[in-house]
Amino acid sequence: MRWQDLRRSGNVEDRRGMSGGGKVAIGGIGVIIVLAIGLLTGQDPGEILANLQGAQTTEEVQSRPPGPRPDDKTADFVSAVLGSTEDVWSAIYTQNDAAYQRPKLQIFENSTQSGCGGASSAMGPFYCPADQKVYIDLSFCDELRDRFKAPGDFAVAYVVAHEVGHHVQNLMGISEQLQQQRGRISEAEYNKLSVKLELQADFLAGVWANHAQQMSNILEPGDLDAALTAANAIGDDKLQKESQGYIVPDAFTHGSSKQRMYWFKKGFETGDLSQGKYEDIQ
Repeated sequence: MRWQDLRRSGNVEDRRGMSGGGKVAIGGIGVIIVLAIGLLTGQDPGEILANLQGAQTTEEVQSRPPGPRPDDKTADFVSAVLGSTEDVWSAIYTQNDAAYQRPKLQIFENSTQSGCGGASSAMGPFYCPADQKVYIDLSFCDELRDRFKAPGDFAVAYVVAHEVGHHVQNLMGISEQLQQQRGRISEAEYNKLSVKLELQADFLAGVWANHAQQMSNILEPGDLDAALTAANAIGDDKLQKESQGYIVPDAFTHGSSKQRMYWFKKGFETGDLSQGKYEDIQ
């Protein structure tokens, strides 16, 4: 991925070397892993999530050690990707006679405190609508390469763009509509709506990639495959199969590998928001 010349975002909060406790928030890829573990051990995933969300950790604040860090290049890369999403979505909003509200992105290490509660690196990158921030521990970039076998800068860019996609959904009021259904419908039905939300975020990540390519010529050979490999690796069916040996579609919260690849690719190929309306996602 050609990212070196991209504008760096001024909306990055670097909290590496500092950690904060509190309630644990669940989101992003981590929620899939938690549910898979629950199914594997015979426990109620909902109960596990509730326990995690209610868990308390000791508040710790550490000063950042002086000097450069091994992951400084990765932090610079994430800042460049966020800057690109800002430029793309600002342009799209302007074309639709609206103003894009840019999210902040917090880089943390091990744990942090978000507007949605405490967060740990184990849960993976996530978006918190309460404070309109994307959160990421850069160790996830290594995990994406080593555990999920999805190497390459563009695989990480896809994940960041997916979380920014959740921000766009929040601005559009879609996230709130889903949240209002919690407790009103069955868990299986709510999971289906959650899957639609995640697949639309994949689509929006593809829309970003389409426009970023037109604006900045960011793609190199193999980049699209890298994003599709990442989408395939974090599908609910693939993670359930690996963790427990069988698949439970009613427990899907993010979509199958095939669905995730399809919607990202559709967003990339069309670049057209009208092609990925929430009600049309399936």
